[in-house]
Amino acid sequence: MTASDERPVLVFDSGIGGLTVLREARVLMPERRFVYIGDDAAFPYGDWEEEPLRARIVGLFGSLLASHQPEAVIIACNTAFTLAGAALRAAYPQARFIGTVPAIKPAAERTRSGLVSVLATPGTVKRAYTQELISSFASQCNVHLVGSPGLARLAEAYIRGEPVDEAAVAAEVMPCFRSEGGAKTDIVVLACTHYPFLANLFRKLAPWPVDWLDPAEAIARQARRLVPLNEGVAHPDAPDVACFTSGRTDFSTLRLMQGFGLKMVPMMA
Repeated sequence: MTASDERPVLVFDSGIGGLTVLREARVLMPERRFVYIGDDAAFPYGDWEEEPLRARIVGLFGSLLASHQPEAVIIACNTAFTLAGAALRAAYPQARFIGTVPAIKPAAERTRSGLVSVLATPGTVKRAYTQELISSFASQCNVHLVGSPGLARLAEAYIRGEPVDEAAVAAEVMPCFRSEGGAKTDIVVLACTHYPFLANLFRKLAPWPVDWLDPAEAIARQARRLVPLNEGVAHPDAPDVACFTSGRTDFSTLRLMQGFGLKMVPMMA
């Protein structure tokens, strides 16, 4: 086994939302070890101004790349990648970054009604990157951007087993449903990796059935295309690990990481 074969894939998110991407990536890359990084000390990213957040993310990766020497990095966060993806590639040209962007192109290809909603954080909604995706791939569609200020927090609470007010979730989601000229929204793009945790609740609350487009599988497929395949190699003996920038070790987080087969370890200096 070469040194490259032993290098892990690093999955980065603002909190625990990237676990949805990690789950799919493991299926496609069973021979790889994974390191999950949650920047929960700065969660939620949607509350930040752009320049301080970009500087934080780029600065954080200086130590992450040095400590873990990953084969590739999956930025499993729409807000992080649409804001800082170009800066990360410029600052660390030797690293392989795999980004997460709103799944607007596949939504435009699948919609029958032409009415597509993008459910995202306020930061992703206002990003020029998102507007460019719409112009490039969905100009023939009526794309409605819905910036949710509180849904990522609700998703974090939900996956940790904490009680979540369904009315609060409904208030964040209902603006996605539109009816124009007899046509109705038929696809909602989940443009935050936290949101798929609430998918069953979304279906329950929806006023009519729609396709909730989760990008996790597509991100994992892209990662598999870019990460060298080690045929015949079993998963390394070393466990997959999770690190959180806050240093949190509360019971709900420990239990959640164990459920995903991750060993929590301190952040490396």
